[in-house]
This record gives sequence, C-alpha cells and structure tokens, in this order.
Amino acid sequence: MTRISNDQSHHHQSPPCLACRVLLLLDVQVNMLRHPADGGVPSSENVLRNIEDIVDRARSANQPPRIIHVRNSGEPGEPDAPHSPGWQLVFPPLSHEFVVDKLKNNAFAGTKLADLVPRDAELIVIGMQSDYCVRATCSAALDRGNNVILIKEAHATYDRIEVWNGGMVTQAHDVELEIEAELEEAGVSLLCMSDAPHLFSDR
Repeated sequence: MTRISNDQSHHHQSPPCLACRVLLLLDVQVNMLRHPADGGVPSSENVLRNIEDIVDRARSANQPPRIIHVRNSGEPGEPDAPHSPGWQLVFPPLSHEFVVDKLKNNAFAGTKLADLVPRDAELIVIGMQSDYCVRATCSAALDRGNNVILIKEAHATYDRIEVWNGGMVTQAHDVELEIEAELEEAGVSLLCMSDAPHLFSDR
C-alpha cells in the first residue's frame, strides 16, 4: 500500500496508469457502512455489497485500473476521527494500491490525488457521501478534463433534514437520485451495477 498523506514532504512518482483508468473509492470507511441502526447509511448493506463486487472485479481484471482509496479525516470526537474504529477503510488496500487522506469534500483539495489521476484518465467513482464528497470530487474531476463515471447503487448518503422547510425529511435514496441527475447534467456518465462485468474491459 502506498500512503499519500498531506504531511508527506517527499515527491511521489506514480507508476504508469494501465489503460488510463482509475477506480476511486471515496470514504469507503467503517463509520458509514455500519448497519443503519449503528449509524451507517440507510442502504449500507446493499451499497457495501455492490462496492465489494466492483473492487473484486477491478482487482481481478486483465488490465486492472489504478485503485485509489480516499479516506476522510474528521475532527476529534467525530465518527471518522483519525485512527478511530470508524475511520478505518472497509477494504484493506493491497500493496500496489494508494491511500489518500483528505480533510475536505473535494478529494483533490489539499491532497496529492491530482498527481495520481492523469487528466486524460477515465475516473470511475464509488463511495460516500453522494451529496458531499461524491458530488464535489466528481465536479472537480470534470473541471480537470477527466471522463467521469459514477456507478449507481455504489454510492450512498443519509436522509436529509430540510431545515428551511419545516424539518421535512428527504429520503436518502431520493437525495442519491437528485445528485445523479445533477452530475449527469454536468457531464458525468452514469452506469448501473448490471454494467459492472464490463467496467474494466475494453468498452
């Protein structure tokens, strides 16, 4: 595993990007993928199964993509505070995979992620949360010129309380659909889990 943290001062030379394809796992951390009763997202069981399927396919592909695990570091006392149980990655990175620690929603902000993702790379995005890190990172990648693919049912978020609308609640699934529509309008390609067998082959 190659860990690229904000506190590293040396320059990291990234290896060639096979087929110029990158799988980006955003905040696939224990705290949000617990059972919903324990604080996980409502769809944690389904989305965890789908993410695992995609990761397995990526790792076993004839031409595997570059796999980058992005890990959010929360404030002390938060569920994803560094080195807390909730901060841990669900899928331990393999030795040739990368880990990037971030502090902001946009995973490119203040990190070395841009050094690992060529501007001409196809970026496949999965993970958490749809309306925060997924939205911000996909938008930043589009701005860089990347071809961005978001996998439906492999990203998730929580129910949204509409503070300015009487405290009404928008269900997480509806928030996820809303973000998909917004990102698709901006230029992100949406693929379904039924497309997973072909994600890491020539398309």
